[in-house]
Parts: sequence; C-alpha cells; structure tokens
Amino acid sequence: MRSRRKLMIAGAALLAALASASCSSELTNNSAPVELVVTNTQNLSQIDLFGGSRCGENVGTINVRVLPKNDAATGTFTQVRITRYSVSYQRTDGGTLVPAPFVRSTDALIDVGGTGSNLSDFLVVQGDALLQAPFAALLPNNGGRDPETGRPVVTMDVIVQVFGQTLGGENVYDATRFPLDFCYDCGGCS
Repeated sequence: MRSRRKLMIAGAALLAALASASCSSELTNNSAPVELVVTNTQNLSQIDLFGGSRCGENVGTINVRVLPKNDAATGTFTQVRITRYSVSYQRTDGGTLVPAPFVRSTDALIDVGGTGSNLSDFLVVQGDALLQAPFAALLPNNGGRDPETGRPVVTMDVIVQVFGQTLGGENVYDATRFPLDFCYDCGGCS
C-alpha cells in the first residue's frame, strides 16, 4: 500500500514538472519575428558617492541589437522602437537593502540585423537614492559602514532591462547587468 502511494506521489510530481516546463517555455517564447539582444560595455566598476558624485552617469554603454529569429524576418515591421528602460538592483555582498527601482523613457528605432544602437545616456542610480538606504549608511555621519555587512562598500549588480516593440506590434525586451561597488570617499570612480 505504501509503495503504491509513493508511486502515485512520484507520478504526480513528474506530471507537475512536465507541465511546469511546458508552461515556462511558452512564457520565454514570444511571437515577435526578431529578438532584442542587450549587452554592455562597462567603463566603471566603482562609484564613489563623495559629494553626490555624478560618475554614475558614465558607468558604460548599453549595446542594443535586433536579430532575426529566421531568414523570413525582414522588412519594416521587424524594426524595433525602444521605448523605455528599467533599473533594479541585486546585492551580491550578502546585504539585502537596495535602492528603489525606477523606469525611464527613451526613444530609438533599430533595424533588424543592423549593427545596433548604443544607449550611453542612462542613469544607474537616481540622485535622491544616494541619501537613502543602503548608501546613506556609507556617509561618515552615519557610521561609514553598511549595517548588514559591516563593510564600507556596498556591492551589487545594477540590472538594466530594455523594452521595445516591433513596428508590427510585438513586445520585445532583454536585460544586462553592471556589477558595481559603491563607496564613500574611496579614491574616486574607477
């Protein structure tokens, strides 16, 4: 009786796993004839917050390309208009506090199979975030250390998602990450 029950539970688990795999592939495939591919060229790996530093605007360049999914994906309706990007954060140093995510509008039209477009005018941190957690703890008057890790540096990935739509109406997006160290009066941005 126990072995039959174990067999039924194992069978149900297998069916659930198969159903989950088929559903997740549906979510990752879209009907767009093209794929948006986002990579980055990173200029800085350290952001010095001293004096409200503006070097966060020079972190790097986001490279955007539109690739056809098949040979038939050509023409005007496969061009992609980039409409916005979002920025979110993931700590990689063991801490959990992160700045609030945000969304910014942008506008670029990219041809399929072309050399791509570069977004170099983007923010990785909004100015008011420098006075909030986790960065505020790095200020000398607040102790100069992250309370979660005890370190004078906050290490996180800045995740930039780029969203667009083909001129045929299908939504496309991709994301890239910038690993960054944030510190206060630590020798400048580098």
